[in-house]
Amino acid sequence: MDLRKLKTLIDLVSDSNVSELEITEAEGKVRIVKGGGAMVYQAAPPAMMAAPVVDVAAQAAAAPVAAPAVEAPTGHVVKSPMVGTFYRSSSPGAKAFVEVGSQVKEGETICIIEAMKILNEIEADKAGTVVQMLCENGQAVEYGQPLFVIE
Repeated sequence: MDLRKLKTLIDLVSDSNVSELEITEAEGKVRIVKGGGAMVYQAAPPAMMAAPVVDVAAQAAAAPVAAPAVEAPTGHVVKSPMVGTFYRSSSPGAKAFVEVGSQVKEGETICIIEAMKILNEIEADKAGTVVQMLCENGQAVEYGQPLFVIE
């Protein structure tokens, strides 16, 4: 990856509320993690892309926030389409979009994920009943992380 592009990415991460950025291109993989005041930069050549990049500092920092282990959910799992912050309602005092037991229609908004100060409405991709909520309000979520179980 070209150094100008890398410098631009580091500047974007340091100037934003994003704590971590990972980009994979043909030339390799780059992961930028913003810590308590220091930036951690990791790069892997294409040959190492199959090996996971492990950042012990980020794991230690995320450990207190991590949700307790949950049994494998049964039913349709709605997963996060992005990295961001999970919110159950449109504003702090507002009613939650859905609760356990709520009937939802396909396309109905079930939560919001804030990413880079943009509020993204997440819609149910299947009609049914919400049987499990797998995230807490205000929790950081990863791409592909299970959010809800619908049956």
